[in-house]
Amino acid sequence: MPREDSLTRVVFRSVLIVLCVLIAVYVAYLLRKPLGWLVVAGFLAVAMSGPVNFLDRYVRRGLAIAISYLALFMVPVALGAILVPSIVEAVNDLADNVPGYVDDLQDEVQKSQRLRELDQDYQITQKLSQEAQKLPEKLGGAAGTLADLGSGLVSSIFAGVTILILSIFMVSRGRGWVEALLTLQPPDREKRLRRALDRSARAVGSYVAGMLLQATIAGVTTYVVLRVLGVPFAGALAVVVFFFDLIPLVGATIAAVFVGLVTVFNDFPVDTIVWVIWAIAYQQIENTVIQPRIQARAVNVQPFVVLVAVLFGSTLFGIAGALLAIPAAASIQIALYEYWEYRKEIRRLHQDPPLPPAPAEAPT
Repeated sequence: MPREDSLTRVVFRSVLIVLCVLIAVYVAYLLRKPLGWLVVAGFLAVAMSGPVNFLDRYVRRGLAIAISYLALFMVPVALGAILVPSIVEAVNDLADNVPGYVDDLQDEVQKSQRLRELDQDYQITQKLSQEAQKLPEKLGGAAGTLADLGSGLVSSIFAGVTILILSIFMVSRGRGWVEALLTLQPPDREKRLRRALDRSARAVGSYVAGMLLQATIAGVTTYVVLRVLGVPFAGALAVVVFFFDLIPLVGATIAAVFVGLVTVFNDFPVDTIVWVIWAIAYQQIENTVIQPRIQARAVNVQPFVVLVAVLFGSTLFGIAGALLAIPAAASIQIALYEYWEYRKEIRRLHQDPPLPPAPAEAPT
């Protein structure tokens, strides 16, 4: 074969590979939304496989899947029943109490000469009083604005239902699909792939169960503390803490700041000081005692990798990506470990060829 023809084929093959990669990246970009749904549905299926397999011991698998996903579907319904009345009541109380807050501010201004001078120059209290009188009307307008967001709500509901349906299909048929793909692999590769998949499934399931237990502890303790302090809407705030505690690294801090702002309007500064002390102490206990014990057998990922995974996951898939970042990082780590062991074994076989069989002994 002439050298020019060989070089032309290499160049043509390289250009073709680059074009195929670019087309694949562009198609993946166009399909980023359904691909994201598939990723979320996959992790949800792995997480739900635990309760499904548990119920499968006592009832048929189809009924076990129905019970598990019905319980999952009832979670947002129960949360809406807890949160929505509290939010409506809090907004109404705010609209009713804001004029009183403005009156208190005017009283404080009258007690200070410097504040009186600032108020006379800029008419701060007068403007606040006017805005406070308009607040109920603005809340009605805000309700109309929220009504205009119905299309976004419908889109979110459609995405959630689609993810649930995909997850149900994966739970019911996923194991058969995996077994069919594994049977197409060579025996040595099949063994490693099966071990990597089983370890990843255990890591994801253990991580989800551990995070739910950790968030439950945070929510229950928050409810008890708020009830002791007499803070209103303790149940709704405990639910908020539960969900924010599921977000790695920063969720618990955000929830503590939010609850601290609520305590300011109840009994400042006593409730706020007590809550700040409790939040700092509990986060130290959670980070050093609760979380290591719960997650010790689930995942073993370095903190730097956790932070990078959370940043990437939240950027790609929002809150769902932040929640799934750590089990995804653990799965990738397991896959890389198995691949690394496989390559070392191949290299060792090439460097140390098997010894020839020993010659047979002569018959006596």
